[in-house]
Parts: sequence; C-alpha cells; structure tokens
Amino acid sequence: MADTPNDNIPPISTSSAAPIAGKLSLAQRLEYWRETFRDRLADVDSLPQLTLLGLLTGILAGLIIIAFRLLIEVPLGYWLPDSFENFEALDPSLHFYLPLIGACLIGIVLQFIDKRHHSTGVGHVIDRLQNHQGRMPVGNFAVQFFGGAACLLTGQSVGREGPAVHMGAGAGSLLGQWMKLPTNSLRPLAGCGVAAAIAACFNTPMAGVIFAMEVVVMEYSIAGFIPVILAAVAGTTLSHLVFGNVINFAPLTAEMGGLLEMPLILLAGFFIALLAALYIRSQAFWCRIALNRPIALRFAFAGLVTGCAAYYFPQILGIGYDTIERTLAGQQGFWLLLGIIIAKLFVTSAVLGVGMPGGVIGPLLFLGACAGGAIGVLAHNLMPASASPIGFYVVLGMGAMMGATLNAPLASMMAIIELTYNPGIIFPSMLVVIIACLTTRWAFRCNGLFETLLKIQGKFRTPEIAEQLLNKTGTRQLLDRHIKICARTLSYAEANTLLANRPHWLVFDDNKHIIPGQDLAAFLAQQGEAGASDTINLLEIPARRLDIIPLADDSTLFEALQALEAAKVEAGYITTSQAQVAGIITRDKINNYYRI
Repeated sequence: MADTPNDNIPPISTSSAAPIAGKLSLAQRLEYWRETFRDRLADVDSLPQLTLLGLLTGILAGLIIIAFRLLIEVPLGYWLPDSFENFEALDPSLHFYLPLIGACLIGIVLQFIDKRHHSTGVGHVIDRLQNHQGRMPVGNFAVQFFGGAACLLTGQSVGREGPAVHMGAGAGSLLGQWMKLPTNSLRPLAGCGVAAAIAACFNTPMAGVIFAMEVVVMEYSIAGFIPVILAAVAGTTLSHLVFGNVINFAPLTAEMGGLLEMPLILLAGFFIALLAALYIRSQAFWCRIALNRPIALRFAFAGLVTGCAAYYFPQILGIGYDTIERTLAGQQGFWLLLGIIIAKLFVTSAVLGVGMPGGVIGPLLFLGACAGGAIGVLAHNLMPASASPIGFYVVLGMGAMMGATLNAPLASMMAIIELTYNPGIIFPSMLVVIIACLTTRWAFRCNGLFETLLKIQGKFRTPEIAEQLLNKTGTRQLLDRHIKICARTLSYAEANTLLANRPHWLVFDDNKHIIPGQDLAAFLAQQGEAGASDTINLLEIPARRLDIIPLADDSTLFEALQALEAAKVEAGYITTSQAQVAGIITRDKINNYYRI
C-alpha cells in the first residue's frame, strides 16, 4: 500500500504527547515539542503553524520598518524646513553636492564589503525565493537597512518600499533560519514579511497582501493568503501605533466626469505605457553597463547624474510625495511636469540600474503622478467645463505606471484605492491599468521590470511544476521513522531482538547502508534453527541493500531528491539535534509522493 504523507509523523495531541513528555526533563520536553512543531511545518498544509509564524513575522517586520522610517524621517524632519521631503527648499548648490557626496560615501563603504552582500531590493528577494529556497543572507539585509537609509537621507532619487520589501522578506526568512524551521516554510514566511512591510511602510495592508502574492511569491492559495493577511494586519497595527492612521495622499473624491473623457483615459494609458517601456529599457541598459564594474565608481556616477539633474529639477530628490501632493492639487504646469518626468525617468533608472540600494515603486508612483498630471492639464485645456479634476488623472497615472512597469495590475489598483480612499476611482483605474499593461507587454515587448533585470543578471528562471510541488513539502514530512540502528554483524538472538518491533529499515555500518527489516526476517526464517549459532553479516545476506547519505534536516523534498541524484544513491537520512538518525527517505517515496 502506498505511504501517505502523514503516516510517519508522531501525533501531537495531548493524549499521545503527554505520556512521552512526562518522562522527560524540561529541556528534553522542549526539544520534543520543537521537533514535533518542525515536523508539522514540513507538511504542505501546515496552516495553523504558518499562521502563528506569520503573526510573529508581521510583528518583527513591522518593528523593523518603523525603525527604518524613524531613522530617515527624524533627521530629515529636523534638517529640512517644513517637511522631511522638502529637499527643494535647500540651497541650489546642495541639490548638486548632497546626492553626489552621499552616493560617493555609500559606494566607498560598500567597496570594502563582500560583493555577495551588494544585492538588495525586490529583485534580490525574488532571486532568493526562486533559486535559494527563500534563504536570505543577513549581510544583504544589513546593507539594505543602512544603505537604503543613507540613500534617502542624502536625497537619492529612490523610494523606501524596495528596502521595506527586502527587510520584510528578510525578517521572515531569518526568523525561520534562526528557529531552524524546514526550508519549505521560509518562502511563505518571506511573503508574510513582505506584506507586513508594505503595510507598515505605506499604511496599505491589502495592497501589501496582493503585492506579496502577485509580485514576490507569485502564487495564490487559500493556505498562503491567511498567514500573509494576518502579517499585514500586524504590520499595519504597529504602524498606526507609532505614526497614526495617516492617508498618504489627501482623500480624492473626484470621479470620472463622463464618457466623453474616455479618449483621454485611453491616451493616458498609451502614454504611460510608453513611459513604462522607456523606464524598463533604460534601467536594463544601465544594469548591463554596471555588471562587474567597481561599486564605488558606479555609485559616484549615479551621484553625479542625480546632482546634475537635481540642480535644475530638485523635485526629483528623495521620495517625492510632496511633489505628488502639489500635482494632485493642480499646482504644476504642463511643461514643468514634462521636464520632471524626463529628469526623474533618466536619473532613477540610472541610479537603480547601477545597484543603488533603494526602491522603485515610489519613483514609479512619482512618474505616474506627473504623467497623469500632464494629461489632466491637457484635459482642462480641451474640455475646461466638463473635465475631471487634475487629481483624478494623477491617481490614474500612478496606478497605471506601477502596474505596467512591474507587470502587477492587481497590486497597483489596490494600492491606489488604499492610498486615496476613493472607491470612485476603481472603474477608470481598471481601464487605464489594463491598457498600460497590455501595451507595455505586447506593443513594446517589455516583460516586468524585475524579470527583465534578473534575466540580465542570469538569475531568473521559471521553476518546473515538479520543483514547485516538491519545494512546498519538507523532507521531514515523508521520513520513515520505523528504523533500528545496528552493527554490521549480528548474532541470531540480536537479530530477533531487532525485529521484535518490526522495523521497516535497519541502518548499519556507521549510517552508510540500510536493508529492509523484512529481508532480514526472511533470511532468518529460511535459516531456521539450524542457523541459530551463526553470525549474520548484513552485507552478505540476500537483501535489498541501499547506500544512504545524510540530508539537511530542513531540506525540502526537491532538495533531497537533488542530493540523492547527485550522490547516485537511492536513500538518505536526517539526524536529530542529538546526532541520532531520525528517519529514512527513499527516492521511490519522493517520486510516489509527487505522483499522488
């Protein structure tokens, strides 16, 4: 009969666990429950355990994002007049020198740090989830935290959400690694961290959930949604406690004036698709140029480009929410908006293309707002009596630019609804986002930004179905724990004692070989009483002998299968924290599980 995934996992109900735990010391009892919890997490459907861990991840990610925001907003609020985003009020010479000096200093510091830790942002998170089973290094996390803060403090043309996504995913992944959880749980925990970070950063919990599932995890499931939603709630709650329930942009109550504006909405979609394609291709160009170049040289170039452009258009410095607010209020002229668009598009694509540890979503919202504002000014010139407010077009542009560039239409629409609290924007935003996404993808032949950049770096791939399924289950879930450890040579009495509990496998020769227990039983039955005085050598009796190798106790089924294939063996084993063999898994059992 085929083994089912849960056949060999010890139960955790009170009735079964209490007798075992009662005989153990406190330390042994805690170790027993920890091992049982890890076994449950190895299951593909470990919803209760993941929900609890999702809550912990949401709290941890929320606290990290709050610390990150305070690290940026408190110094800038003290230094800049009126607002922590008001770089425009600085002396014009600082518009040039501040980003230049800041970028040079960041580059010099990173030049002395191992280049393995230079990769940051959303693209790094996707790479680690696709190619490294969700294991995120602490070195990249530290570079993102302090490097991202330094970028924003020195007015670089980047956003804060890229660092937020990285740090949120890192919080979940590092928590799982610290707790030595099965690797199949690291990916959903990273998704929980992303949702909590976006929620805490922008006060957009639902957009955080959709962004995590659509852009980062790239997977929808009921079991996956519940922990992510809870994490987003935790992140939002912490953000409200510190910053209050603040709407990022003034509530916009305007709705579409009438169907006569449909041509202008279509025009906005096509125009933003053009900008999205230009942005993707521009950042891809700089990414290719930057490959294998010294990071100090790359960042010095980025600072010089930013300083030169900011001298004429200081609006591009920093996150730029103040500029978006003025554009929403219709306070920016048509030609000024076009100038800002060109400067911001060129500078941000260059800065992020060479590897600056900042985010792209903020700049995309900025570009979309300016593009929508330009269309809004045009609408008022063509239809002064009936056109919707300029802010209406600004919001449409923000959603369309984000959706078209990231190939994330649902996340972008949800973000706009939560950023503006205007349900009347839903219908026109659906239209303009879809037009912009389709035009970018099919007319301009551009994939999403992160996919494009990862392909240039040789890090993007599409996992096969078998890999996706096997990576969702930990090796511990299929372990056959009905085993006995023994010596290579046995007496007749020792052999009978071993078989008293009918073990499935006998492990011998210093954990190098196994044979089925039933094969030894068959040999004893064949020998009968006549062989009672003989010594039994398990390497010589007729039996199905398998070589075995040790497997990582947190590995997924896919990782275990890869290890078995690489070693050209048919079975492996996992050890407990006391270095005892916990159980055996065979290649046949993994293949049968996949077929089931």
